[in-house]
Amino acid sequence: MYQASAANLASTENQAIATQDIKLLVLDIDGTIAGESNTLSTAVKQAIAAVQAKGIQVAIATGRMYRSALRFHEEIASNLPLAAYQGAWIQDPANQTIHCHLPVGKEIAHQLLDYFEQPQWRSLLSIHFYINDELYVRELTRETTIYAQRSGITPIPVGDLRQVLTDNEPTKVLALCDDTDAINKLLGNLRRQYTPAELYLTTSVATFFEATNPSVNKGVAARYFAEELLGLQRNNVMAIGDNFNDLEMLEYAGIGVAMGNAPTDVKAIAQWVAPSVEKDGAAVAIKKFLLS
Repeated sequence: MYQASAANLASTENQAIATQDIKLLVLDIDGTIAGESNTLSTAVKQAIAAVQAKGIQVAIATGRMYRSALRFHEEIASNLPLAAYQGAWIQDPANQTIHCHLPVGKEIAHQLLDYFEQPQWRSLLSIHFYINDELYVRELTRETTIYAQRSGITPIPVGDLRQVLTDNEPTKVLALCDDTDAINKLLGNLRRQYTPAELYLTTSVATFFEATNPSVNKGVAARYFAEELLGLQRNNVMAIGDNFNDLEMLEYAGIGVAMGNAPTDVKAIAQWVAPSVEKDGAAVAIKKFLLS
């Protein structure tokens, strides 16, 4: 259970000072700036444009594939690189420079696949391996088809996923299952099997189990944007997110905002909770902290 710390519960005076100091806004996509419609609302786009007009940089940090997230990055006209796959892949669309690519090691990827293919899991899980910004699956399940339609990506079914690991390491490994209890059990089991130094394990929605390189998360991506690219500090950063893969980003930021649709544990570490994504909560938060 994540608890709000005293450092996160800023006073009104300190919050006002931090608001004036914000020079970078980092945004999640799904559940934060894009809801069921899978598009940005007019209110969200206008709020983002307004902060950019004030000279505040806006970046995206998402669990999505780079190609899947690119249209959102272009729609908000960000001048910064795009952090995809929880920050395991950071690329600048303007010049195609890849600033960061930290995949899951081949040995651990094989171990995960062996685990997923145990009898108690094989029939439950749809397994996704992301390699070179392509999506490889063993078969086209209903869950994969729905995921692909929302992502705008064509999956590549290959049967035995071991064959795509011969010369490659996956940027991310994802297991989908409509049974959220099964996903929670899977997450718990593998967190006991692997330390945080071996794998970064998280969920971006209740039906997604995700594994990436242990050196990456959205907090690391936000720090890279702020400190390495812009010469800023954490008190110059505001971040908005809605799920467990946003925790590190919200904790890093000087102002961390959770969406109203976020799980309780995510809300607990945020300085403020916005309305839900379907009520344009990101726009409300931007107006409250950066445009008022």
